Amino acid sequence: MSGLIQGDPWVWVIVQNDGVEEQFAGLHDKQAQTDYIPCFLKKDQALECFINMPRERGMKYEAQAVLYTQLVLDSAAGGFMIHVLNGAGEILEKIDPKHVAVGDG
Repeated sequence: MSGLIQGDPWVWVIVQNDGVEEQFAGLHDKQAQTDYIPCFLKKDQALECFINMPRERGMKYEAQAVLYTQLVLDSAAGGFMIHVLNGAGEILEKIDPKHVAVGDG
């Protein structure tokens, strides 16, 4: 359960595309030794933070809205945590998607 995200709202993520496949851009938390997907509550926060995010050469990046439950399912399947960030890149909340109950709609 998330304290900041209730229900199944649209949230914002950075998507990377190598020309063949789109996927959520993931990062690595060196201190916690975990991989995570940065998630934002507003598009402007995603765009503001994206400027300072590391990027791979040859990839195209864009902010996209995704339903929270889809992000939870995809993150859990890929072994990623979800970190809710603000525009400055500060972590507001860490979410383990394996512990989020996803309803049937």
